[in-house]
Amino acid sequence: MDTTSKVCHVVAMPYPGRGHVNPMINLCKLLAAKKNDILITVVVTEEWLGFIGPEPKPDNIRFSTIPNVLPSELVRGANHPAFYDAVMTKMGAPFERLLDQIQPPVATIIADIELLWAVSAGRRRDIPVASLSTPSASFFHLLFRNRELNLLGIIKVEHLMDHFNVDSTTVGHVAAMPFPGRGHINPMMNLCKLLASKNPQLLVTFIITEEWLSFIGSDPKPDNIRFSTIPNVIPAERLKATDFPGFYEAVMTKMEAPFELLLSQLDPPATAVIADIEVRWGVGVGIRRNIPVALLWTMPAAFLSMLHRFNIFSQNKDIPLECFDSGDQIPGISSSDLADLGEVFRRTDPKVMKLALECISWVPKAQCLLFTSFHELEPETFHSLRAEFPFPVYPIGPAIPYLELGKNSSVSVGDNGIDYMKWLDSQPKASVLYISLGSFLSVSNMQMDEIAAGLKRSGVRFLWVARGEAARLSESYSGSDGMGLVVPWCEQLKVLCHSSVGGFWSHCGWNSTLEAVFAGVPMLTFPLFLDQIPNSRQIVEGWKIGSRVKSEVHDEKLMTREEVAELVKRFMDPESSDRIEMRRRAKELGDLCHRAIAKGGSSDTNLDDFIRDIGKATCNLQTETQVPYP
Repeated sequence: MDTTSKVCHVVAMPYPGRGHVNPMINLCKLLAAKKNDILITVVVTEEWLGFIGPEPKPDNIRFSTIPNVLPSELVRGANHPAFYDAVMTKMGAPFERLLDQIQPPVATIIADIELLWAVSAGRRRDIPVASLSTPSASFFHLLFRNRELNLLGIIKVEHLMDHFNVDSTTVGHVAAMPFPGRGHINPMMNLCKLLASKNPQLLVTFIITEEWLSFIGSDPKPDNIRFSTIPNVIPAERLKATDFPGFYEAVMTKMEAPFELLLSQLDPPATAVIADIEVRWGVGVGIRRNIPVALLWTMPAAFLSMLHRFNIFSQNKDIPLECFDSGDQIPGISSSDLADLGEVFRRTDPKVMKLALECISWVPKAQCLLFTSFHELEPETFHSLRAEFPFPVYPIGPAIPYLELGKNSSVSVGDNGIDYMKWLDSQPKASVLYISLGSFLSVSNMQMDEIAAGLKRSGVRFLWVARGEAARLSESYSGSDGMGLVVPWCEQLKVLCHSSVGGFWSHCGWNSTLEAVFAGVPMLTFPLFLDQIPNSRQIVEGWKIGSRVKSEVHDEKLMTREEVAELVKRFMDPESSDRIEMRRRAKELGDLCHRAIAKGGSSDTNLDDFIRDIGKATCNLQTETQVPYP
């Protein structure tokens, strides 16, 4: 046949077995007889060409081969599981190479339904794939319906599907895309670990830059979580604080294309995406690829609600900063929230706020909204958000590493050679003030020195995580009296849960706040920017589990060592009625948190519901693409 003329070129890929090759060849002969201007290339192994090559066939059917990457047909019966595994794992790559080289270009693929990789190969090349089922339609229907029920968690049919040599238990494949920052990656990973522990049949691909893989690639994780990387198309993490607006803009403009390319190459294909809300392009990629997207918010639900309502109000308006102080009302935002929002805008680069609000504008286009908070912590906000959005709103938190608490500890020895956990073991109950001011923006060296001198003067025991400043501060202020310890890093949640820790001086980042709530520890609030500002007010005025370091958020004046010493002594005084009340309320909030994550609690139930949604999405996607098996 003259293949240079305009023809419809079909590639047929049968499963390498007589009961599959024969019906595929017969189908191809029927198609060839029906339509003269169709060209069909039947792809077989070199061994199978030796079996069927001489058989008569129409002129518009031709054979093409891939290498003998499988056990010989002659020994197949001796170990069929190994043969089947080889079909699933070794034929895909040579088939794809052939697909790229064959001429004329392929218009359609007909693949045996058992060749999972053929569908993925077609998707990656935008070639439609028709799946051929060689058993009876009733048997196919039985397997498909039983598998749907299994995906939805209604019944288990592993024994039936194992008979057909298919991994029937895969609930779905989630691609997780966090914003590239410690305060976003940690909660996303903790969420993924919760999902993976809930259902070991769920596959999670955690997508990060190559730089971030070098930071966290060796961290322990479940077997059903895997890493995949995109190139380092954004500024290095160590340079982030020097030009955060430039870094933020790079995330918004340079990560989308490599993410979408990676998503198109994932095998098995992703059936759902969990994207950080601040990854602006996540929803758009999902829409283009017909993959449902759940957005994860790593700050308080109240802060999202505040930004969302402000975004609606300010559309097509230039809102001056003065409006936050004018007493004017914005629908859905209280006067105190509006004041906090004004402070957020003053302390944040306008370019960053503009991009952040653009991220918020994508939220209504998602299919689901996830929060690292838990329902009982912000009940009114969650009621409001559920009324606002037409899709599931799931508080699944706290998304902190509480699953790791019962496991063997990692090394707890700092650079100074002191084991901070052993040091805590030697301290009286509730006597230690734990201090950590975050992993990103922090305070000036001058203020750090005043804090350190004030701590030493106070006589209060303290454990301070100071990262880059640890060596200098430890040498100057830890001393030999055993009252203070400065370390570059620690397992924060484990420290907060230690019985000797009685307070937490924090920048009020949301992850740290949730860990303090989980541990039932009162807080000294020292907010720096963004949600930390309203978080501080909620801690002090809403939950009443903390005190402010500074009475005014916008007070930029240096806090002296004398002021620090007085503040710390008052906050840690075990006889203080204010402290006793804060500890009582912190314990109550901690109990609510533990009930939320316990079996049948609000967060536990929401996680189950979200996993069920993933199962439904998997069923729907596979039904649409005619792929009944994972």
